[in-house]
Amino acid sequence: MTNTLAKPTGNVSVDTSELSSAGLTRTRRNILSGIGEPVALLGALVVLIAIFSALNPRFATITNLQNVLNQASLPIIIGVGATLVILIGSIDLSVEGVMAASGVAFVLMSANTRGGQDMGIWAFIVPLALGIVLGAANGLIYTLLKVPSFIVTLGMWFIGFGIATILYGTDAYPELTNETLTQWAAKIELGLPNVFWLAAALVIVAALVLRYTRFGRAALAIGNNEDIARANGMPVRKHKVTTFIIAGALSGLAGILATMQMGGTSNHIGEGYLFLTLPAVVIGGTALSGGKGGVLRTFLGVILLTVLNNGLVLAGVSPNFQSALSGAILVVAIVAAAWSQRGRLRIAK
Repeated sequence: MTNTLAKPTGNVSVDTSELSSAGLTRTRRNILSGIGEPVALLGALVVLIAIFSALNPRFATITNLQNVLNQASLPIIIGVGATLVILIGSIDLSVEGVMAASGVAFVLMSANTRGGQDMGIWAFIVPLALGIVLGAANGLIYTLLKVPSFIVTLGMWFIGFGIATILYGTDAYPELTNETLTQWAAKIELGLPNVFWLAAALVIVAALVLRYTRFGRAALAIGNNEDIARANGMPVRKHKVTTFIIAGALSGLAGILATMQMGGTSNHIGEGYLFLTLPAVVIGGTALSGGKGGVLRTFLGVILLTVLNNGLVLAGVSPNFQSALSGAILVVAIVAAAWSQRGRLRIAK
């Protein structure tokens, strides 16, 4: 039988310079892609500041800058947890319910106008623990029962709100009577509000965790391809539950801080925070499909939206138009972020 396969008659050469050039081109493209979105956010922020400063000179004052940072602090804290959850390809909608439950628990365990005993440090520990429990419930139901995180956390939102309503009761609006607590959040240290320093510290810690720890690398790996992560022996379920616990703890912390800022609480203490935070995470460049993004980008997204809201108020824009604009920004941001990933979003995570 004759072999009809032709054999090469000469040496085969490979132009390694072309391969190296192609590799360098891909590397440069990845680097530019990585810095392009933050640069675009900074550019948009500069434009907004210039526009609102021209419309109202009060916008560019130090006092208003401190006010903007104070307003941005809680969404930044919530955004750290939301970013971690989205990085694993999930979503957490329970923010406002957890904030309400933790906020009401905090004020009732502190010195307040309803009376009762001031529980001291336990007034902080118990509300944080409540946030952790609700976050753990999210993670366990999601991972063990295979219920989409969207459904689980939406239900937990109402559970948290229900807990807050029961704790709140029908008595008068409870207010904190400890002036140290009510003044701490808004107190200015080194030119910036205390609560902003706390938010910035949490962002830095979370950024370092994502960059340099096994947990951070696992979050990105799970978001990129959960099956491959599991095949490589990664404890996917453990990492997912831990992520939801962290998000719950941060939402609980935000509920405590919101109560301190207001000097009291209600079962609606967290209202509006979710729909400021989620657009900020998406606008910051964290992919809804998971595996791409980070808390520093979320930080920029929150600052951008807070500057927008503050500027619209100082410009005298009607609250109705502000709500419509915020909703439009959310829709456009999600469509823009999800369009290139639409092939990966066929299954709800």
